[in-house]
Amino acid sequence: MGNSFLYRMPSGIPGDVSRKSQSTIEAHRIGAQFASCGLFGIVDANGSFVPPTADTTKPYGILVRAYPFQGQSVALGSSAPSANTINDVLVRGYMTVMNNVGTAKKGGQVYVRVANATDTKPLGGIEAVATDKETIAVDAHFMCDADASGNVEIAYNI
Repeated sequence: MGNSFLYRMPSGIPGDVSRKSQSTIEAHRIGAQFASCGLFGIVDANGSFVPPTADTTKPYGILVRAYPFQGQSVALGSSAPSANTINDVLVRGYMTVMNNVGTAKKGGQVYVRVANATDTKPLGGIEAVATDKETIAVDAHFMCDADASGNVEIAYNI
């Protein structure tokens, strides 16, 4: 009986498509290891989906959380598929993501980390604050305020 929400329900699990009927999802080969699901990426010269680089001007999509995880022992939503596997990529729609920096507010601009990654600020990670030469603005906005864990829904390419 200890499962009650006193203030608000969690926003969701990072990498989970929140409005499937209004989303466009494509299958892509993963070309490099991502830190987790729910991160932006680009398509490289080999046609593989990889984390963004410092010269990225527009990401291609967001890595979708695969369910169920097959052949992996991972905590819910904490890991991404291995390189050289096929995984879904959201190219338009709504997804729950982890906001790593700043305060996500409804209607706020979404920024993506493209340089100087750390454990708490991975490449492709979502941030609510621009950092010169480290993040880029994308065609996305926050759909609500973030929950206590930093999870928040975004609309991308809508």
